[in-house]
Amino acid sequence: MPNRLARETSPYLQQHADNPVDWYPWGAEALEFAKSANRPILLSVGYSACHWCHVMAHESFEDPAVADVMNRLFVNIKVDREERPDIDQIYQTAQQMLTRQTGGWPLTMFLTPDGTPFAGGTYFPKEARYNLPGFPEVCEAMATAYRDRGDDIARQNEALRDAFQRMQPGQPAHHSEFSASPIAAALAQTKRSFDREHGGFGGAPKFPHPAELEFCLRAHAASNDAEALTVASVTLEEMAKGGIYDHLGGGFSRYSVDASWTIPHFEKMLYDNGPLLRLYADAWLVTGNPRFKEAAEGIAGWVMREMQSPEGAYYSSLDADSEGVEGKFYVWTPDLARALLEPDEYAVIAAHYGLDGPPNFEHIFWHLRVTRELSEVAKSLGRSEKDCADLLETAKLKLSLEREKRVRPGRDDKVLVSWNALMIEGMARAAVVFERKDWLTSAARAVSFIAENMRDATHGKEHLYATYKDGRAHLNAYLDDYAFLLKALLELLQAEFRGEWLELAEELAEALLESFEDPAAGGFFFTSHEHERLLTRPRTGFDNATPSGNAVAAFALQRLAQLAGEMRFSAAAERTLALFYDGINNPGHATLLMALGEWLSPATTVVLTGAAPARAAWRKALARRYLPRVTVLSVDRADTLPAVLAKPVVTKSDAGPAGPAVQGWVCRGTTCLPPIDDLDTLLSTLAEGGSETAPGNA
Repeated sequence: MPNRLARETSPYLQQHADNPVDWYPWGAEALEFAKSANRPILLSVGYSACHWCHVMAHESFEDPAVADVMNRLFVNIKVDREERPDIDQIYQTAQQMLTRQTGGWPLTMFLTPDGTPFAGGTYFPKEARYNLPGFPEVCEAMATAYRDRGDDIARQNEALRDAFQRMQPGQPAHHSEFSASPIAAALAQTKRSFDREHGGFGGAPKFPHPAELEFCLRAHAASNDAEALTVASVTLEEMAKGGIYDHLGGGFSRYSVDASWTIPHFEKMLYDNGPLLRLYADAWLVTGNPRFKEAAEGIAGWVMREMQSPEGAYYSSLDADSEGVEGKFYVWTPDLARALLEPDEYAVIAAHYGLDGPPNFEHIFWHLRVTRELSEVAKSLGRSEKDCADLLETAKLKLSLEREKRVRPGRDDKVLVSWNALMIEGMARAAVVFERKDWLTSAARAVSFIAENMRDATHGKEHLYATYKDGRAHLNAYLDDYAFLLKALLELLQAEFRGEWLELAEELAEALLESFEDPAAGGFFFTSHEHERLLTRPRTGFDNATPSGNAVAAFALQRLAQLAGEMRFSAAAERTLALFYDGINNPGHATLLMALGEWLSPATTVVLTGAAPARAAWRKALARRYLPRVTVLSVDRADTLPAVLAKPVVTKSDAGPAGPAVQGWVCRGTTCLPPIDDLDTLLSTLAEGGSETAPGNA
């Protein structure tokens, strides 16, 4: 019989609904039973695209004998870390405190009935191996410890709670202390950790770190820092050439297991690809590198083809496994590829993607990555590069069609506001850069879905639900949901100004201040004031797999304050910067440092008004330049804007009664220059004001 997880919306929890384990979802029922029965809790946290989660499930959770041990000794709780990042964040931190080892998934924690962890780890095999004890033996030992060592556990629990308290941010700085020195220190550290051979930072495993790369691009724009540009451009180049990028289907996997980006952990996450789409679009503006445009098109194409629901929302992830084997959907052999292709096609694709070399995956398979540039391939084959490019495209199409016949990796089709927002922002930005109305339409559909299905404003204030599936939205949204969606809306407004998007952005900002801000110390809690009480209530400014919610809130609130003329928003951003200021001089705070940069030198707002065709030409000219500290709004009527930006049409005697065809208002902070009716003058004004240091790709 299915267990309690059968009633949940999470695909990950539903994967465990037929386990013989007597699973509970996290909630009052499980916690109250643990207390009444004085039974410890076994907490298992994972997600549907997690390879080792599947391994542990097959080995242990599907085994009746192991399940009998778990059911006899514990109240067993299964959590989807994507739906409950609050729980995952707390217990990952606790695991690291208790074991002095890095965390990961599956996360396996043993808790006292009040929810305090006393032991834990990540993956445990069913039988002892990998220098790990067998899971049934671990369970027996933990139950014995709970029964026989209650006093020791109580003392450890008290120390753990004290440690959580000490992790809270300290005394806020005063804004008079703010300077660019943390930005310079973090940039220097980023350059030192840069892998000059393969790009990226450090060794294996290697993650994309899009926030740090954006930080480098902005540093280049601010001071023409050539080395910062090298860090970003080389990393993006090597990633786009590597196997972490899907050369047939588009999109990036989560990370590379090696230092050269060759073999990925094959899961594809929405939250990686949204920021990377934005980043590749911006990097193309700066460098003109065609590979960056190709990568951006690959991400957007994959998202719209495989990850967007018929109703418009974006799904969460693709599994690493298919048919129980990681990477099986993606890998090839030369013989299989040769059988599908004409000899000329195979000659090109084999040389370009390494099929003519040794296997690179498990010693028997080939995973595609660029091993020789197409120009080099063309030269070696005695063909033109154009001919080779054409042959490569037909070969890729044939391989793609054949790949579609395989058993596909599982897709987690729940909808998360925060991850959707990251993709909405990426799609909106790339739509402007590459003039792709279909990408903008895709992003707009996702926003509409959230607004119509994952909001509840009936209680007099803006309220979001974190997750949606099968017609049901539930769980209180987190800081990231509100902050990421606010920032995404600000990007959308630059692609197409809609009054309802600006109105929603202001409502989200009000909700951040009302439901998440610490009014005493500043900054934002990860959970709202109305959220259930957990072991601790984190506030962090550090970027993890996704950017820090506090950092994104600070960045977006500063930008919105300039558009709406609401200084409460900028004051909240300043308090956030003050709270975290003393510890942000490192690359792990890249997003917060970008927000600090905009506090030190506020962003510029450009409002374009006038006739639509001429206005579109101005907008296109601005879009072809990398202007990271400029917000551009193109509006039919200035009176649709908030009062601070609702500029009238200023006529001149030689401009006719209707005024000039286009006017551009350049505003910095609350001060606006006189209207500009010449495009070249507008561009030079922005350059003189420090909004750019060099023109981007035209």
